[in-house]
Amino acid sequence: MAEPWVLDPLQLLLRLGLAVVLGGIIGIERERTNHAAGFRTHILVCLGAALIMLLSAYGFADFAEEENVRMDPARLAAQVISGIGFLGAGVIMRNGASITGLTTAASLWVVAAIGLAIGAGYYIGAAVTTCFVLFSLFILNKVEKRWFDDHKKYTLKLHATDEFQGMTFLQKQLEQTGIEILGMKASNVAEGKGQENRTHSHYAVILRIKKARVIPALLDRLRESPGVQEVQLD
Repeated sequence: MAEPWVLDPLQLLLRLGLAVVLGGIIGIERERTNHAAGFRTHILVCLGAALIMLLSAYGFADFAEEENVRMDPARLAAQVISGIGFLGAGVIMRNGASITGLTTAASLWVVAAIGLAIGAGYYIGAAVTTCFVLFSLFILNKVEKRWFDDHKKYTLKLHATDEFQGMTFLQKQLEQTGIEILGMKASNVAEGKGQENRTHSHYAVILRIKKARVIPALLDRLRESPGVQEVQLD
């Protein structure tokens, strides 16, 4: 009868190697889309999780037969799920009202789960999960961009001095880019006293942008316009 607390070296090598392969496959997708946590990061997370699972299940075989010793393979591995949250938080960034990095953080979390499954010898679960992750990152990403991006609304905030050419100029710049304007609001604030008195204008425009690639050029063009002090897209 095989000893349940002892793992064959070939099995050990197989599980660690599979963790590198599956973690790397998911990491390739994140790498090609230029995310902070890419190819190597996903490999390390999956490999580390697999090793911790192996350590938890087989690393204390010498104490398995001792009296008053209760083996719990899930205890050490359970800490990976909560611990990976600190790593995931490092790739989440907030820029105004928008948040980026959530998908990458989620991929790190699920890669850690895949590593744990591999370490426990649950190969089918790990392989099927990897396939579903790739389906989500590749296929569903395209579906989301095609069917849902058109419904996303943005708010363009622009602060300018009285040198700025006004709402008509701003509206023209947006329409030339093919951006749909859903609403516009402007307010003027007088600052300074006497001859130093200047009027500062604050514009808020609600937009629907179908092609995200036009955003950087639009923002650069607005920032270079006379009188513009700050431009922000949330």
